[in-house]
Parts: sequence; C-alpha cells; structure tokens
Amino acid sequence: MSRAEWNHAPEGAIAVSPLWQWPPRPVAVLKWYSDTWFPMTINLCILALAFICWGLLSPALETASNLGFWVLGIWLRNAVIVTLLAGGLHYWFHGISAQGTELKYDPRPFPRQGRMFSFSDQLKDNMFWTIVSGVTVWSVFEALGWWGLANGWLPSTTFSQTPIWFIAFFFLIPVWESFYFYWIHRLLHTNALYRFHALHHRNTDIGPWSGLSMHPVEHVMYFGTVLIHLVLPSSPVHVIFHLMFYALLAVTSHTGFEGLRIRNKKRVHLGNFHHQLHHRYFEVNYGNLDVPWDKLFGSFHDGTEAGKTMMRERLKSRKRT
Repeated sequence: MSRAEWNHAPEGAIAVSPLWQWPPRPVAVLKWYSDTWFPMTINLCILALAFICWGLLSPALETASNLGFWVLGIWLRNAVIVTLLAGGLHYWFHGISAQGTELKYDPRPFPRQGRMFSFSDQLKDNMFWTIVSGVTVWSVFEALGWWGLANGWLPSTTFSQTPIWFIAFFFLIPVWESFYFYWIHRLLHTNALYRFHALHHRNTDIGPWSGLSMHPVEHVMYFGTVLIHLVLPSSPVHVIFHLMFYALLAVTSHTGFEGLRIRNKKRVHLGNFHHQLHHRYFEVNYGNLDVPWDKLFGSFHDGTEAGKTMMRERLKSRKRT
C-alpha cells in the first residue's frame, strides 16, 4: 500500500480463517485459533474479565429473578470497564502519544473537530454515544439475559451438566460474531438503514472511543447477537462474555494502531487493518476474518494494491448497472 495513503500497513495480503478452505487444513486451523486465543490475547483477557465480573460484580441468579437496582449495577460496571479501557488506550495513543505514529494506520491526526460530530468534537462525540447509548443497550441486553435465565425462560446449563459444551461455547462465540456481524452490517449499508450507521462512519480515522460510537438503532442491532441465547443453553457467564466480547473488541479493534508497543516491542495486537479499510472505503470488508462472507460476495479488500484495483473495478461496474 502507498505510504502516502497509509502511515503503517501490514506486509502482504490479509488472510482469512482457513476453517472454510477446501481441502481441509487442520494444522492451519489449529494455528489460526491458537494465535487468536493464546498465549496473551484480547480474547483471553476478555474471557478472564467475564469470569471476574460473573464472580464478583454481578447479582446472584436468585436476585435477578426480579428487576431491581441490580440492573443499574450492571450498567455502572460496564460503564467503568469501557471507560477504563477506551480512556486508557486513548491516553496512551493520543494523550501522551507514547508511540507517536508508530504502528498507526492512518497518517491523519486524531481526534478531529468539525460540524459533522456531536459537540463539533470527534472525541466528545465518540464518548457520548459510547456511554449514553452503547453501554445502556449492552447493559439492557445483559440484564434481560440474567432475568430470563433466573426465571427459566431461557435454556440454561452449567459446567457440571455439560462441561464440553460449557467450554466450547466460549470459542464458538467469536465465530458466531463473524457470521452475524456481516449480515447486520450489510443491512446497515442499505438505503433504508444507512442514516443510522452514518453516525459510526463519521469516523474515517478511528480511535478507541470510535468502536462503540453508534446510533441507538445500530446498537440494538449490534448487541442483538446475544439473542442466540434464546435457543442455545447457556450460563450467565456466557451472556456476560458474549456481550463483553462485542463491546470491548470494538474498542480494541478501533484503536487505529496495529498494536501496543512497550520497550520497542509489540506486546499486544490491537487494531485490525481489515476493518480500517472499511472505514476508509466504506464499501469493502463488511464482515471480519473468521467467516469469509466478503470473499464469497466479492467485497473483500486484502490490503494490497491488487485488492484496491479490484474494489475500484467492482464499484465502477456497479455504477454502470
């Protein structure tokens, strides 16, 4: 990719999960998901945080059988978590500029000011929509999950009842997220719904607060992923992890930086160039890399000049039709 266009871009073409390739490549699949989860990854950190929240910062299941102040407690817990994470990453990358522009994808300065943003300020805009709308919708879905499980309205399970399923569910959630996110994202890019999604796309360059900066309608669709628990037996910790995964991964994947560098070494992988391309070009990479819907439907941009050429040709042919 041109360095005039990108301050930093990964080498080579973006790869998708080998899970869907034929003939099967079991070793490649194992490596893909091993790298996604271990040894120290965002996925694993979110999973650990979900168990901490389940054990220490959540209501007892009996308490959740009736709606009450415990719902406010869930909102407060989620608001503190997202503020510490997004605020901490923003402070690191932009407050003290600890990395400068090293590993930053977009060369433009962040955040920006302009009338397109609420309060004419990108950071304030992002923070407002993340906390007021994002955390609220996230917490309502979580509270409804607790309420449904406590009253037996949702299928439930425990580790002692189904140990294999209990563990496997955590690893399947990111795959379901990839399946689900593509389709709601395509819907949000239709003429009927883009007026809601446009709020998120104010951010052509992105920061940690940008990931959950969405219109309330989009937040309902985004966190609606958790409705899968209406049919699959789960535990409260599955619901916590599922929603937390969607919320916090949006924060970490929208930092605008490939990773966090400390003492001249990338310690944690954060940003996703695949999705950064979507914020730049809008009509590519609607999904993510665990389920290759974009490749199947011709909207995949692999981050190379060849990918850019294919994108331009596709958009030209669409205009001609």
